[in-house]
Amino acid sequence: MAELGFHWPSLLVYLVNFTLLLAILYVVGYKPILRILNQRTERIRGSLEEAEQIRAESEARQEEMKRELDQARQEGQVLITQARELADRYRDEERQKAKVEAEAFLTRARSDIERERDNAIEEVRQQFADLAMTAAERVVERSLDKDAHREVIEKVLQESSKIGGNG
Repeated sequence: MAELGFHWPSLLVYLVNFTLLLAILYVVGYKPILRILNQRTERIRGSLEEAEQIRAESEARQEEMKRELDQARQEGQVLITQARELADRYRDEERQKAKVEAEAFLTRARSDIERERDNAIEEVRQQFADLAMTAAERVVERSLDKDAHREVIEKVLQESSKIGGNG
């Protein structure tokens, strides 16, 4: 083998050096590198588990928020419906109040008109009675008793109102 360039004692020294270097690298380098890789693997695994847990919590919160949003929408619809009902009720009450006030106003106006008409008729009767007495005094040319005349005139007016209606 010497012809091939192998020198057995050198080969043996190289083999011992290589084995020692391999043992030293195994103890000094490989074990710490494996420990660091295992730690990193555990951190990655922990991070993945934490990310999965966060994702699951996020989905749960998202579902909860969706449910709360739906509930809030429903409550909003209920509030809108109640507000509409209150507005309708208020509008109806106000219409009813306005109607009652209008009827009261019409009733007062009718009674005022009736009273004014009665007062006007009474005033016309008074003036007619005075005119009739004045005419009678002039015809007779003497002053007669006003109370007696008034009774006669009232009687005539009552008879004429019975014959002619309410006027």
